[in-house]
Formats: sequence, structure tokens, C-alpha cells
Amino acid sequence: MLWACVMSADFFNETALVLFSGGQDSATCLAWALSRFGCVETLGFHYGQRHAIELDCRAALRDGMTSVDPGWEGRLGESHTLDIPTLGAVSETALTRDVAIEMDKDGLPNTFVPGRNLIFLTFAATLAYRRGIRHIVGGMCETDYSGYPDCRDETIKALQAALNLGMDRDFALHTPLMWLDKAETWKLAEDLGGAALVDLIRDQSHTCYLGERGARHDWGYGCGECPACRLRARGWQQYRAARAAQS
Repeated sequence: MLWACVMSADFFNETALVLFSGGQDSATCLAWALSRFGCVETLGFHYGQRHAIELDCRAALRDGMTSVDPGWEGRLGESHTLDIPTLGAVSETALTRDVAIEMDKDGLPNTFVPGRNLIFLTFAATLAYRRGIRHIVGGMCETDYSGYPDCRDETIKALQAALNLGMDRDFALHTPLMWLDKAETWKLAEDLGGAALVDLIRDQSHTCYLGERGARHDWGYGCGECPACRLRARGWQQYRAARAAQS
């Protein structure tokens, strides 16, 4: 069944597939898609990541989205998970091995999983092909990130061209966070769903590379020390400071 949710007469009769890890960025992208498309399906990947706990956060986030905006409930379609353990098996990284997070000699952090976004988007396009979906949404960003080359706008545009050529389709890869820093990502969540969405993402999403959910900070759960936690915390502080300045 290609159309898994009830279409709203106020929206175009199109479906989007969101790469949905359970993190802050992908949760914001899910809300962004729900505000624009008649039906939205989600896709997560289990690839042997140390922070696989993020996948467990998806259900609460999806359920919470329907409370943030009741109109989103009729647009929220199927949830998919693909297991690709080979990616973890061939990756000697801090996201797929129990090693300390540090910078490599090439200037990239050892949390970089080579080819990850290329593989994710290719699998997403394959699933979208089967389900008759044209729009694919990802949380890639090159404004406030760890320097991963597969997050760059140029990479995404090149991959979109390759996927369309290789599958003879007209996929559109959407990256609504590409030019936003983390503070602006928090602000986008507020614009999309108000304080309720901000609170949902803060409390239910997971970003920490170490999979730490024990400590509750102002910005959510995490170890507070890994690069992902530091980016999220700094963005939260900047977002709150900007809101206070406007008050």
C-alpha cells in the first residue's frame, strides 16, 4: 500500500520519507516535513552504532508529534527500520567501536563513518522507489557540524543527481537544516510547533554519541562532553539567549 495515511485536503497529495534517527536534527526535520506534506513516512538505520539507543527514542517522538499538532496525526505514515550491520563492520570509527573520541590525522574526528550518509540516502531512495515516494528529507548540515564531508550541500546535490540517473526517477533530497546552526535549529522547532515541540525534542530525542541517557541537562540527555553534546548544548544556550534578548 503506497499511501499509508489519510491525506489532508489542505496539502498537496505527496509523500515524504524522512531519515529519522531519533536525534534532535531528524526530529526537527520530521516536524518540518509534517508541516508541508500530506503524508510522511520515517526511516531509521541500525548499523552497529554505539548510540543505538537513539532508535528507541523514535516511538516517543512520533507519538509526541501528534500531540504537538493534532493535524499531524493523519499525515504520519509508516515507520521503517533497515539493518545494515556491514557498515559498522567495515568502519573503524568511534561511533562503531568502543574507543575514545579524538581527531584523526586528516583533521576529521574519528566519529566520521565514511560513506554513511551516502549509504543512508541510497537505501532511502531504494525504499522510496518501491513505495512511490519522490521526496526524501535528511538532517544534513554544514553550518554547525563536525566537518563530515558527506554532510555538505555539494555532496547532497551530487548524490541527488546520481540517484536520479541511476534509478531513472525524479527524487528531491530536502535538507532543511543545511544552512542553520544549532541555535537556529532550536528556533525552527519553535516556529514549527511552539514550546511543545521544543520540549518534546529536548526531552525525548537523543544526540549523545556515547548513548548516555542518565544525566538530564537543560538541553536534554547526554554525556555533555562528546562533540554532539557540546554542539547541542551550545546551540541551546545561544537559542535561549536570543529568546531572552527579544523579551
